[in-house]
Amino acid sequence: MLLESAGLAISCRPAAIDEGVIKRRCLASGRDADAAAMELAWAKAARIVDGDAIVIGADQILSCDGEWFDKPADIAAARKQLTRLRGCGHVLHTAVAVMRDGRRLWHHLARPRLWMREFSDDFLDRYLRLEGDGVLSSVGAYRLEGPGLHLFERMEGDHDAILGLPRMALLEFLRHQGIVRT
Repeated sequence: MLLESAGLAISCRPAAIDEGVIKRRCLASGRDADAAAMELAWAKAARIVDGDAIVIGADQILSCDGEWFDKPADIAAARKQLTRLRGCGHVLHTAVAVMRDGRRLWHHLARPRLWMREFSDDFLDRYLRLEGDGVLSSVGAYRLEGPGLHLFERMEGDHDAILGLPRMALLEFLRHQGIVRT
């Protein structure tokens, strides 16, 4: 959606990788969330081979005080996650990788920071009822495109990176390569 809204004609294909295995391997070897997010982006890009097509892989890891968060499995896990993040700052390690013919062409990592406000349990209950299973699709159990914005008091960094894809950096690379013409 983010690339299409920028006027690019794309084909979107999910890359079947086991993200949990990659994250566990990164944690076991002492790699940080930046490195893990980048490894996930490269793994996704490498999984899709389509002739001479440009393949873009992206991923995101949320970290708070050294703890990594995954997408919540259910509403109870989302509640627990949001309760843990309430009143705290966290980082979204957002990686994007570009390949063509199995060759690595370019990568970028953004680290937007977000601070959740202190909110009541009543607010949290209303938010979770309103969003429902939608919170399960996000590593932070929130979607800034909707009511999730009310969870926050402050954000720093690239808004697109918060949404999962640092478009400005990616589009600059694509223009520089002549893939996108301006």
